[in-house]
Amino acid sequence: MDASPRDSLSIGDLAHRSGVPISTLRSWEKRYGFPRPSRQGGGHRRYTEADVDAVLDVLARRRGGLSLAAAIRRAEVPPLRSGSVFAELRRLHPALAPQVLTRRTLVSMSRAIEDECCARAADPVLFGSFQREQFLRPSYDRWRELARTALCTVVFADFAEPAPPRPGEPVEVAVPPDSPLTREWLVVCDAVDLPACLAAVQRPGQLAHPPKERTFEAFWSVDPQVVRDAGRIAASLADELRPGWRELVDLAPQPDPRGASEDLHRASLLFDRMVGYIDAAR
Repeated sequence: MDASPRDSLSIGDLAHRSGVPISTLRSWEKRYGFPRPSRQGGGHRRYTEADVDAVLDVLARRRGGLSLAAAIRRAEVPPLRSGSVFAELRRLHPALAPQVLTRRTLVSMSRAIEDECCARAADPVLFGSFQREQFLRPSYDRWRELARTALCTVVFADFAEPAPPRPGEPVEVAVPPDSPLTREWLVVCDAVDLPACLAAVQRPGQLAHPPKERTFEAFWSVDPQVVRDAGRIAASLADELRPGWRELVDLAPQPDPRGASEDLHRASLLFDRMVGYIDAAR
């Protein structure tokens, strides 16, 4: 394929701009198909500014503790494909295993995350998705209290008129009727000392059921990398649905944290099993 006018960088230019040696870039391309250049008539590689950004992104993720393969996988994939936090997290972390849970169990798990975040987390970044504004209202005082000490707090619901942003208040993001978020449940507490997230999607065919009787496919995680990705996906959706919201908060870019230890992973698997038994016994 011939290079377009925008494909103006040689592999030497890319190496100079990124600090990655030419031999390493060629090795990455051979092994992972990344970065993916266009070719001139003579076969010379040509890259874009986006390729520079992608390579720098890989380096940042490697410094955050990701393996090279995982860092490249995340840098290659566009931030959002589906408009769904649940789907995007499963795409990035296919090992996450959803369970079928009742709404009552999700409420209990959500409140546990909220309470622990309020009690322990330092400068958390918080996101919550509530499907309907009427589901958010009973919890609004809790989220307002969380917002007072959080770095930023964002809530998604089908707001007819989102409230004007105010310091110490959650940023309200209106979800359109055709958005996947109208079927999703989300709690994210991204904090260095307390990362936790819960994501769920309502199972189809339940519109005639009372909300309290509905069931969801859900997963939770305290893996810092999963939680950071959940926050980034939610922030990207907020960018689409309420442009300019970042100007209202002090939300600086953050590098990827290190992943969960094997001990934490084993504890999470045990908790998953416990939740399944508890939910089934209700």
